[in-house]
Amino acid sequence: MSSTTNDPWAWLGLLKWSLAYSDGTSPSAAHPLSDADREFLEKVMKEGIINEGDRMKTILEEVTMQFQKWKDTKRYTQEEDDQVSDLLQELRDIVEQIDYATAFCSLQGIPFLLGCVQETECIPRSSRLICLGILATLCQNNPEVQKQLLERGALQILSDLFFATTDDGELRSRILQAISANVRSYDLAEAVFDQLEQSVTLLQEGLSDPSTVSRALFMLRALLTSDSTSRFRMTRFQSCVLYALDNFCGELSDIHLREVTLELVQQILIQKVSVNPILSRKNALVVTGVARVSELRKLASDDTALELNLWEEVIQLLARAQPDLVNNDVAEPTGKEVPPQ
Repeated sequence: MSSTTNDPWAWLGLLKWSLAYSDGTSPSAAHPLSDADREFLEKVMKEGIINEGDRMKTILEEVTMQFQKWKDTKRYTQEEDDQVSDLLQELRDIVEQIDYATAFCSLQGIPFLLGCVQETECIPRSSRLICLGILATLCQNNPEVQKQLLERGALQILSDLFFATTDDGELRSRILQAISANVRSYDLAEAVFDQLEQSVTLLQEGLSDPSTVSRALFMLRALLTSDSTSRFRMTRFQSCVLYALDNFCGELSDIHLREVTLELVQQILIQKVSVNPILSRKNALVVTGVARVSELRKLASDDTALELNLWEEVIQLLARAQPDLVNNDVAEPTGKEVPPQ
């Protein structure tokens, strides 16, 4: 798991160079200040309003200095760890704004984050966790950033990191969150994930791990019910759907997981892209659903109203559902060109 260079710390040098020669903005034509602009500027200076773009650059400079020290000394103090964590949390708040997210990427922020999360020897776990959170924040519903992450092979890097992390549930959860944010609601990223060799295994592991199951199920639902879903995608992730049906629909399962699974079933049956995986569990779903509807109607609680409505609709949809007209097993991918991962 490394970047495209032989130097595993190249990401740190790249950010330091970028901070020295760029401010994250594009050049623009100079023009005289209007009276209104001058008045606003004077007010800003008087009130001491923080320029978040400048603050972001300052944070990155301070963090890179500290990372360089950790790299050189191979050790860090708790105080240093806490200080960097505070800075990274502040950075995450700043890049929630799409303009600052774009500026951050212009400062070579993406390779910095990807490099940081892979460095297990010198970078504290807390910093890696926050950097994963920043990655998720950056690309949330931001196609421009999602594309940049794809071009840097982020899905491959993060999925490799997920499989390599076997004893840290919180870290695995953050990794999956970053992958999910990179993929969801962006057709190209979804197409890349469809064809990523380990994508099915990643979701299967995510669904079977209590620390990641919620994020994995959320991602599965988003992927299979998106506007760009396909029969190929439904077939490819069929095992994940069946796992969810077999493990999260019963009375003893977590109510949140049960509701998300029922929403997934509902949308698949409504979309009719490929319903055979659901119909393969039709009898079991109906039996479970009828029993749950009877029980939930007796409870008549606001807390269970959503589940009741979902079960009632799912049972009705199952009664009307017809098998797919073609064999899912011979479905082909969409053929979209995707960046290499």
